[in-house]
Amino acid sequence: MTRKTIELADLIEAVSAGGAGCLTSNTDLRPAAGQHAAVAPAKFASKSDYGTYAYEKRYDDGELADVVLIDSKQSQLNRFEAELVKAIHNGDETLSRMPRLLVSYDRAGKLIELSDVEMPHRGFDAHFRAGYVDGTPTTQLDFYRALRDSSPSDARALFDASPISIVFGSWDSHRKAQQGRWRSIVTGEIIGFCAPPNKVGEEVMKGGGRIDPLGAKIELSAAALKALMERQREGLGGATTDEKAKKASAAGLGAIAPNLGALAGVACRRIIRSHVLSFAALRQIRFGAGTEGDAACRALLAALALNGLARSDAELNLRANCDLVEAGEQEVVIHGRGGSTVEYEPLTVGAADQLLADALAHAEKTADVVWNGVVLRIDGDPAIVQGAGESDGPAA
Repeated sequence: MTRKTIELADLIEAVSAGGAGCLTSNTDLRPAAGQHAAVAPAKFASKSDYGTYAYEKRYDDGELADVVLIDSKQSQLNRFEAELVKAIHNGDETLSRMPRLLVSYDRAGKLIELSDVEMPHRGFDAHFRAGYVDGTPTTQLDFYRALRDSSPSDARALFDASPISIVFGSWDSHRKAQQGRWRSIVTGEIIGFCAPPNKVGEEVMKGGGRIDPLGAKIELSAAALKALMERQREGLGGATTDEKAKKASAAGLGAIAPNLGALAGVACRRIIRSHVLSFAALRQIRFGAGTEGDAACRALLAALALNGLARSDAELNLRANCDLVEAGEQEVVIHGRGGSTVEYEPLTVGAADQLLADALAHAEKTADVVWNGVVLRIDGDPAIVQGAGESDGPAA
């Protein structure tokens, strides 16, 4: 079958009444080191100190098989967001114009700016709701109230202020009434077909240790250890305070004998990365711009989703001990009515950038869409940044 390059006309047709159901993207992956190598799947919190992996049952060529979740749906969207943020910071011509909310914090004289592109609840995130604009609480602004009041029947206020909230999904869950609940129009995951998992509590472990080139065992007097810990108090975690520290190992000194203290990798016979962009979900949303204008707005959102997909797929950077490479071409298909399908060329970053630029130009002309970058700058509550800390856990 001859494949074509996906163009704006394809998106407009798909998001219009009677259009296609969805676009899918599937790519076979393999461990970079070779098929013999194990990979480190996403780790989730559990009762054990080292966490656990998520196993499921999926069909493979008609047969039910065991799979391990290498990257979850939420994690894949986070990777979309991270690549879009990177492009914005790098001054991408179109993405840097995308409307977004921005909250700023002052941490010890250092400016920290966070946008709705990277916030977990996008435009409804607590950091925005807790902030101020010229001394007025954000939640009291008519502008912010309008985007919170948006609904699928009229999403224009949210679309104009935070299109990313519609693309990746958001939930105004802390609102007493009229909670905005926006499903993500694009989803994705990476799974690996593998051997059945061990029973709970019988996880396979791998060895690890630490070598100190100065000496395997380093002993300090109580006074010397207390002074060392005191000097590092600001940067040490709560478990390494001078009251609890009894050995130099609390400060990272000395060797650690090899031990089975971490989850082992998983061998996979096949790894698949898959994404779904739902045109059906987009068609449920209206923007008060008429039939043609609404289709232009939906096509712009679809192009934005595909831009994040293309950028994320180009950066197979998951986690340590999980380096993957593409084992074949990305298969892009638009699924129409009655089982009809149209195959498209793999979506490159360059092609996705052009598609987004075309969609924006069309929406500007057809629906009076304006993309001028940040639309609302919010001052973060100083109490929040003062109370912020770091916490490491098993979840990935």
